[in-house]
Amino acid sequence: MQPFKTHTGVAAPLDRVNVDTDAIIPKQFLRKIEKAGFGRHLFHEWRYSDYEGTKENPDFVLNQGPFRKATVLLARDNFGCGSSREHAPWALADFGFKVIIAPSFADIFYNNCVKNGILLARLKSQEVDEIFAFAAKNEGGAVSADLPSQTVTAGGRVYKFPMDAFNKECLLKGLDAIGWTMQFKDNISDYENKMKSERPWISRV
Repeated sequence: MQPFKTHTGVAAPLDRVNVDTDAIIPKQFLRKIEKAGFGRHLFHEWRYSDYEGTKENPDFVLNQGPFRKATVLLARDNFGCGSSREHAPWALADFGFKVIIAPSFADIFYNNCVKNGILLARLKSQEVDEIFAFAAKNEGGAVSADLPSQTVTAGGRVYKFPMDAFNKECLLKGLDAIGWTMQFKDNISDYENKMKSERPWISRV
């Protein structure tokens, strides 16, 4: 996982509330266990008018002009609700999204995104409205996110978003749960050796 500090990119406005994980990545595409390749199925039932995904829906935002290469996603309340499938952030990341801005996110989805290097910025509903308005007036306009200062900048306005210290440090260092644990591998090894010495019967088992 790559460390996240700052990112600037085209912002795609997805003006829908309660977008669930089955909309983000439908269940029929969950057979693979590797992370790569899910981007082509992102929002599949909205992006395509046929089951096979060969006919684009021209009304869907990611099929329009500069939004095809968007790396910032603007969303509405309760984004990522539904199942706990980690495939949802896999699909978003594989498509190219680095930042998602919304008033609220489902908790499990939020944590899964952090573990996959995606920054989620919670802003007030009014602030999100302002960024949507900016995106509408400036199609292809860039939005910036700065994790160290916990700010989003759009159209010259700066917005502050909250983030707990642990998730922030994981993103800044590019660490998922395993990576975080491996920081302490020497301590873990020392403890295991100590247990082998003090309680040898454990290692024999």
